[in-house]
Amino acid sequence: MVGTDLKAETMKLMEKRTAIEAEMNVIIERLTQPGGPGLSGNLVDSEGFPRTDIDIPVVRAERHRLSELRNDHKEITEKLNENIQILHSARLAPRSALAKGSGDAMGLDLRNASPADATASESSHNVIQRDTPSEMDVDVIISRPFAVVDEIADGSPAAEDGLQLGDQIVKFGNVESGDNLLQRLSSEAQASEGHALTLVAMRQGELINLTVTPRTWQGRGLLGCHFRIL
Repeated sequence: MVGTDLKAETMKLMEKRTAIEAEMNVIIERLTQPGGPGLSGNLVDSEGFPRTDIDIPVVRAERHRLSELRNDHKEITEKLNENIQILHSARLAPRSALAKGSGDAMGLDLRNASPADATASESSHNVIQRDTPSEMDVDVIISRPFAVVDEIADGSPAAEDGLQLGDQIVKFGNVESGDNLLQRLSSEAQASEGHALTLVAMRQGELINLTVTPRTWQGRGLLGCHFRIL
């Protein structure tokens, strides 16, 4: 039974990694505050004497702790990736070879979506990373990305709303893998013209939420990006 036990372990690993990241952020903020020693700055003055404006033993201890946390973070991330791959395989086993391969070398150029008058939503410029993992996070993570962003025009809505090259799309509005992806992605973008659309992506192994707003701009289309179907 891959599902339940491995999913529970993955949840615990996500929680542990979140706690590690929080502790790392506190140490980094402390070391890099104005006048602080930095993450690797010298602990001696210009004449080679120990600095008197900082507590050197404390700084050394915090740097050592930060190094330990980074190693722990790397190990947990590697284990998470292993778990996610196993969960991917278990979840996608019934998927037919035809459905899996139908999108090879195919793409959707959202720079060429039919334009119309639209107004950008101010809320669409935020990238939100989840602080606390939930069961839904795990469900989305183990959902296989179905497209990748392989081109973004400068100054486009996609670029301004936080989308980046290499982002792997897990969910685009109401589109979550399946058949007829090109048609569904195009329809979703046009139907959401002028309105914030939720997008879930994997970026460098991390799950992120974006809100993007398909809209007219000085370039082509409503987003100014290209999705390649995986």
